[in-house]
Amino acid sequence: MDIDLLRKECMKLPHTCEDIKWENDLCFTIAEKMYCVASLVEPLTISLKVTEAEFHSLVNIQGIKPAPYVARYFWINIEDMTVFTKKEWQKYITQSYNLIKEKLSKNRCLI
Repeated sequence: MDIDLLRKECMKLPHTCEDIKWENDLCFTIAEKMYCVASLVEPLTISLKVTEAEFHSLVNIQGIKPAPYVARYFWINIEDMTVFTKKEWQKYITQSYNLIKEKLSKNRCLI
């Protein structure tokens, strides 16, 4: 995974917006809620929300750790871009998007 492939995968998802926050992080959002964050400063790291059940097993994999500040909400920080296959990257990006989308209030406008 690299930043260009990440952008391509995230921008496929409906209503996704991207923004740079904190000067060094590329954030992908839906209705202004982040579902994926990538560092713009080398080395590349990517943070995603996962299910509670997955969180505990994923953070035991070398190259993945609990994401700073948001681990309590089951966010992981991937430091080794080779830890997932392309198919796994697609799965976890889409899953993170869906987990955040599910939490949006019914009245929240997506456009």
